[in-house]
Amino acid sequence: MSDVNTTLNFSKLTAAGIILSGAWNINAAETTNTNSFQRPAWLTEASVGVKESYDNNVFLSGANVPNTVAAGFVAAVKDRSSWITTASPKVDVNFAPLLGDEKTLQVLSLAYAPDFVTFHDQDSESYNAQKFSTALKAGTDSVSVSADNNFTYVDGSDIAPVYPGGFLSAFSTVADRDRREQIQDKANFAAQFNLGNWFIRPTAALLYCDWMTEKLNPAPATTPTGYQNYADRYDVNGGADAGYKITSSLAVTLGYRCGHQEQEQFTFSPYSSPNDYQRVLLGLEGSPWKWLDVKIQGGPDFRNYEGDSATHTTPVNDLNPVKYYGEALLTAKFTSADSLTFKYKQWQWLSTLGKVPYFDSTYDLSYHRKLTSKLGVDLGARLLTWDFTSGNLSTCNRKDLQYTASAGLGYMINSHLSVNATYAFDWGRNGEDDIAEPENREFNHQLISLGAQCKF
Repeated sequence: MSDVNTTLNFSKLTAAGIILSGAWNINAAETTNTNSFQRPAWLTEASVGVKESYDNNVFLSGANVPNTVAAGFVAAVKDRSSWITTASPKVDVNFAPLLGDEKTLQVLSLAYAPDFVTFHDQDSESYNAQKFSTALKAGTDSVSVSADNNFTYVDGSDIAPVYPGGFLSAFSTVADRDRREQIQDKANFAAQFNLGNWFIRPTAALLYCDWMTEKLNPAPATTPTGYQNYADRYDVNGGADAGYKITSSLAVTLGYRCGHQEQEQFTFSPYSSPNDYQRVLLGLEGSPWKWLDVKIQGGPDFRNYEGDSATHTTPVNDLNPVKYYGEALLTAKFTSADSLTFKYKQWQWLSTLGKVPYFDSTYDLSYHRKLTSKLGVDLGARLLTWDFTSGNLSTCNRKDLQYTASAGLGYMINSHLSVNATYAFDWGRNGEDDIAEPENREFNHQLISLGAQCKF
């Protein structure tokens, strides 16, 4: 299980990254016409999707303040709504069948899945996301290797939004940031060597974020108060897991990671929080019962932040704190028609605004019900908490929460064409006491979508 996870995913339903599955788990074989065109084995997917959405609070803002800003800037104020059109073609090619040895080389794939997104009532938020992914999966009974890389370039505005007065939730600025010009790259590697009931698994992971928006010194009067400067950052780590199979389908693991997080320091600010870290992780993975799959890792995270200098300040209370890292994925398939998935992650990460680091917690629960061979329903709930209280800047003393409830309905017309409808409601809330005007950090957000996908 990787130690880092990008929040950027433009095919998901909400701007804040809320996951609503578009895969309805319908058995296509039940609707396939035997006389229809058969896709070649090496073409994993060729499809195009179109979605029309209505967003009632594009900037996830809760502040009713004057929305006048200088020409060329965008005021991110409450209840700015928009209709949104998204076109999402996808081509996924697996070269493994062409090489003739699928027992050893299962996957060698390349996928291109762009999103072309138009905000009809908020032009500044329109973007094109060029997404490329590669994957490798190979192995024998004694050795296996897996690797994947997901690269995204977003062609969007290079001017960040302005929250007048600086009133915003931490989740607000991330929603806007992910629509602007940028590069993100996420890579994972693992190799597993099996020795009877024991195995050893070296791992490596990278999360790289290059925000390409203009960075403006907030001091001059020409820079509006509340302009969002985004700091480039990355996380890289390597290590290994040692595991023991307590049954043929369930193993315990003990892992170690050594990593580094880097954060850009703005030319007009002394603050940044680069750090080294080490993790010790105890894990459980496999299937304790036939209906349940689990993958869990967690343990202490030992941080070492850089000390202050004449030109740099690390804005944390403790340069050598002990944090916690944990992640989990549990999938329960109670019947052939019902499945329940729980995802969880907690870790220490760097602020996108270049100030204090924060403790990032995600709890995600989703339920899928296959009503008929063609009709499926999805229900979801999510809690996000971002805790910035480990920092020592009074202006960044905050704890933000976001609650989400979601629902979706999908119908497969035939093996090539499906339609779906989805709805999500987000509550952004302040979790810190003694905050001036806390209501300006809070927001309500609704997003409703209708979509169709054609697979060739």
